[in-house]
Amino acid sequence: MNKGILLGTTGVAVALAMLGFGFVTGSPQAAKADAAQIAQAASADTKIDRAEVEGIIRDYLLKNPEVLLEAQEALEAKQKEAQQVASLSVIKNAKDQIFSSTFDGVVGNPNGKVTIVEFYDYNCGYCKRAMEDMQALTTADPDLRFVLKEFPILGPDSQKASVVSMAFHLMMPEKYGEFHNALLGAQGRATETAAIKVALSLGADEATLREKMKDPSIAEALSKTYDLANKLAITGTPSYVVGNEVVFGALGQEVLAEKIEAAKAAL
Repeated sequence: MNKGILLGTTGVAVALAMLGFGFVTGSPQAAKADAAQIAQAASADTKIDRAEVEGIIRDYLLKNPEVLLEAQEALEAKQKEAQQVASLSVIKNAKDQIFSSTFDGVVGNPNGKVTIVEFYDYNCGYCKRAMEDMQALTTADPDLRFVLKEFPILGPDSQKASVVSMAFHLMMPEKYGEFHNALLGAQGRATETAAIKVALSLGADEATLREKMKDPSIAEALSKTYDLANKLAITGTPSYVVGNEVVFGALGQEVLAEKIEAAKAAL
């Protein structure tokens, strides 16, 4: 087939589809007129000039820019739906790693029926503010299990602070909630030094803590968390997994409470 004919025919098809979309979305007169113009040209000569078709499409889009916005919204909705489907599969296949990792701290009711998992970084300002949401939710709901998953993505200080945190959790899991609140709620940047200071204030032995920080299983656990976050499309903190849903960002106590109730209803 002649290349010019192929391009012309394809251009007409694309233009008609776009104009048809514009007709549906609220520009019927303009869509009818422009579509008729293309159709007339196509019926007269299938070798319609590509530049002419592109010009018609351009003019239409300039007159009806909302079509591009609606197309973008439709694309984003489609991508979000696809990601939700992918996340469902990941959550199903990595349930133990997400909800029951031995390296994750747990606050609230350790035997609660509903679990919410927070991916956080000790140097994340949004995580610091979201700590109040965690405290309020666990206080209000005695059946809520809140899992804290180390996800240090804000540089070497965050990574080193998380190593101390995970080592402390392995040593003194009963005091991990206190450690977490103290380090995340502290002023200034969380560092290895700051984290060790908090650990010692809660009774940890420094020599034992520093030895535990060398445990290769800690680095392995962090690596698995990075991989898990990638599969769940988590790129920032805080992010949450509630039931079968991934929730991105510090959306506040009310939104999280709604997600928790939805997870309960699905049990």
